[in-house]
Amino acid sequence: MKIIVVGGVAGGPSFATRLRRLNETHEIVLYERGENISFASCALPYYLGGVIKDRDSLIERTPAQLKEKNNIDVFVQHEVTSIDPINKTVVVKNLVDNTEKIDNYDRLILASGARPTLPPIKGAQEAKNGFILRNVTHADKIMEFLNQEDPQSVTVLGAGVMGLELAENFKERGLDVTLIDQLPQVAFPYDTEIADLVYDHLVEHGLHVILNTTVTEISNHGHTVHLSNGDVLQTDMIIFATGVAPNNELAASAGIALSKTGQVQVDNRLQTNVEDIYAIGDIIETTSIVTGLPTPSMLSSAANRQGHLLADIINGADLHYRGYLGSGVAKIFDYTTSYTGLTEHMLKAAGITNYKTIFITPFDHAYFYPGAERLNLKLIFDDQTGKILGAQAVGKQGVDKRIGQLAVAITGNLSVFDLPDLEIPYSPPYSSSRDVVNIAGYVGINQVTKVAETISVEAISKEDLANAYFLDVREAGKAKSGSIEATATIPLSQLRERINEIPRDKKVYLTFRKGLNTYTAARILAGFGIKATMIEEN
Repeated sequence: MKIIVVGGVAGGPSFATRLRRLNETHEIVLYERGENISFASCALPYYLGGVIKDRDSLIERTPAQLKEKNNIDVFVQHEVTSIDPINKTVVVKNLVDNTEKIDNYDRLILASGARPTLPPIKGAQEAKNGFILRNVTHADKIMEFLNQEDPQSVTVLGAGVMGLELAENFKERGLDVTLIDQLPQVAFPYDTEIADLVYDHLVEHGLHVILNTTVTEISNHGHTVHLSNGDVLQTDMIIFATGVAPNNELAASAGIALSKTGQVQVDNRLQTNVEDIYAIGDIIETTSIVTGLPTPSMLSSAANRQGHLLADIINGADLHYRGYLGSGVAKIFDYTTSYTGLTEHMLKAAGITNYKTIFITPFDHAYFYPGAERLNLKLIFDDQTGKILGAQAVGKQGVDKRIGQLAVAITGNLSVFDLPDLEIPYSPPYSSSRDVVNIAGYVGINQVTKVAETISVEAISKEDLANAYFLDVREAGKAKSGSIEATATIPLSQLRERINEIPRDKKVYLTFRKGLNTYTAARILAGFGIKATMIEEN
């Protein structure tokens, strides 16, 4: 059997090498239109920042290595330009000499990924100092510009994860960095509780962050940037980090079904609607493990796993793809941000409203061991069953560990009721006797069972802001926290003996404080028949 693979970055090589390990008789041919295969695209910002110094280390495998070790025929700078599904042939163009050939297949694997999207900004195409970053060739061009032109400033358009990673690395390189996004927050699709903390961290490290603003024009060959708010910026360099789109033209021309957003639609065996044509990676739409609804699959880690699974399927295994969860992590200076599953942004976009959220800020390890810092964790779960739908966190230590544990919990269909039972390794340098994930379970259970209720500060009605009773339970000498001005301050240690000061004819809110004190106060008040709602803030 002859298998042709289109695309050689993540999913394609994963599929091809796994299939070869399973079967020595198949003929495997891989076409990649770029200059390199199997490169670490997620490492490119760190190469540009000088953290990774060895360019060759970015390329995990070469065509020669795949031929020698795996007997896979790899052709770089070869683009598959058309598919004939009836005759099972493809037209391949050699991008070096512009010659074409026809090749036949028994199975065709589309792993052509996605490409950066340039916003329709006047003058963007004429920006000689403007760059995109998707592959090693792009990185080479940027590095050449950095070394030859010695820019002192850079403007990064797009404050998603790629934009943030580039902004950090350019800052560490010594450039003056301006970050611009049309959204009102950084780090989309993280929710605002996490994104606001990331924003503050960026500003603390000297970045200029401009949100809710678009670029209307780029002039002076890329050195002048005009903004929708009327400001005009001067810059030595521009990076476009404004998103990606699937490379779907080849699939569309062959009659392969696409989603409304342009992804190739596949079934649970990663097969398209066209016989013997399969697809994996950034190009596909699959189903969400959490909701069962259609979702893009846009992570290289997912592409690698899909490639591995598809090789087993092609080789005859009766296996199925369970779906896409979506788990990511990013370094933002000395912060780590991570997520798994769905954010509130995603849930709202899908029309899902039957969920609750909690936002907790426990220490990342035992508070008495040196270096303990607050870890900020948001957990989202079904408001009736407590089934975990997603989680996000930001902090300095142990963030990826907790989100990884919650990714396993979601994949295993666990609920908040299961989290307290997780026996997570404990030692003071690494955790507390009740780990962050255990605490999230306790607080989530309280929400589902209505033992204690919380509310985000944005969700408090104007009427309540004007008429409700806001109680601060901080002890003497403790600084005020949170944005709500308290009606009264009664230290937690005095709350029981001063319980008669709490009105019974008004709604009672507990102002935001990190730690257990507000929850303890809510339980004390409940014991005296007073319902109090805790306010959540960053």
